[in-house]
Amino acid sequence: MPRNFLRAVLFDFGGTLMYGRNAWEPFIAQADEALTNYLIAQGMELNLSTFPSQFRKRLDEYFKQREQDLLETTYTFVLRELLKEKGYDDVDSETLRNALNNLFAITQTNWELEEDALPTLKKLVENGYRLGIISNAGDDVDVQQLARKFGITQYFDFILTSAACSYRKPHPRIFELALANWYCPPSEAVMIGDNLDADVRGAQEVGIYGIWLNRRADPKTEDRKRIQPDASLSLLSDLPATLDRLQVK
Repeated sequence: MPRNFLRAVLFDFGGTLMYGRNAWEPFIAQADEALTNYLIAQGMELNLSTFPSQFRKRLDEYFKQREQDLLETTYTFVLRELLKEKGYDDVDSETLRNALNNLFAITQTNWELEEDALPTLKKLVENGYRLGIISNAGDDVDVQQLARKFGITQYFDFILTSAACSYRKPHPRIFELALANWYCPPSEAVMIGDNLDADVRGAQEVGIYGIWLNRRADPKTEDRKRIQPDASLSLLSDLPATLDRLQVK
């Protein structure tokens, strides 16, 4: 009899199921300009030469903080706060959403689904596994749009983002919320991702098996020394066989 009974697989999204084709800097610059142009078109007196960089600087400041406290700061929150400082206190949620949609319409063009993602997802579902996504992301809508764009939503029971639940990996709460979708104990689940700390350590600390996908990873030296994944892969297509081995480990 196998010692383990694994029935659920949690995936990271960016860097695991999808990757950035090209350097991000020009896409981000164009995206921030698109957001600013939309807001200007709504009658806001913003400086196209300075507002995009101010917005990005403010995002970076909040993003540094979220890495410390593991509490997500959303793009919507940052944009609303910056516009308040510019004298626009009552910007409605629809305007903020449309502005961000203009931004993400640019950045989404640089994301590409991994070639072995769809075949792997299909194989896992055929093998009876339940699948979910846990993504550290500052905008839930962006993640959901990308999943629909890639045609992968049908394989997942849920797509949980830090923007939606407030907690970022490796905070234990985001893993607990994910497992609650299945009423699944941690010992029956695995997490696969490219980040040793957020994905592997975070999962292991709540009792989930942690699998490291290392083909696009660039881990810190100290993480390589202190974090030992339960398995390491260079291809997603190796995941079904790896799960078979973990079942009888």
